[in-house]
Amino acid sequence: MIGAAAQPSRRFALTLGGVAMLVMSGCATVKNPSNGSDAQAWTGRMSLRIESEPEQTFSALFELRGTAETGELTLTSPIGSTLAALRWAPGEAVLNDGSRTRRFDSVDQLIQAATGAAIPVGALFGWLVGQDAQVSGWRAELGELAQGRLQARREAPLPRADLRVVFERA
Repeated sequence: MIGAAAQPSRRFALTLGGVAMLVMSGCATVKNPSNGSDAQAWTGRMSLRIESEPEQTFSALFELRGTAETGELTLTSPIGSTLAALRWAPGEAVLNDGSRTRRFDSVDQLIQAATGAAIPVGALFGWLVGQDAQVSGWRAELGELAQGRLQARREAPLPRADLRVVFERA
């Protein structure tokens, strides 16, 4: 069980996530990943539930642009406040939460830090366009993509996680 002192930090990390993904705050600039021919964009809302003790939940509005290799994810609250801006490209992965900027070695580490769960970014881009990308431990339900809904569940490793995305192409 997470102690009382650690719980707000964990909750803050989950709030930054979600999934989770693009408005940079302050004077920061964002590289436009949409220059690539494979770049795509989605907006919507996402929620992530992690079956830990105690259970962790996160939800946010998001804007996702780019590809699994070069992209941006902005997470905002329902009232429009930017919770986090994530940006990745070969050799860089950056998380800006409005008060500080953190750098990571990979997009996987970036997403883990932002959401509290290892979400397979490459597979997520595939799932959003209807590709049944196989990832060990994850199962995506693509039957409602035409209605703008995606659900993916991680069974292993523990703790289990449930990612739900309601989206439209931007």
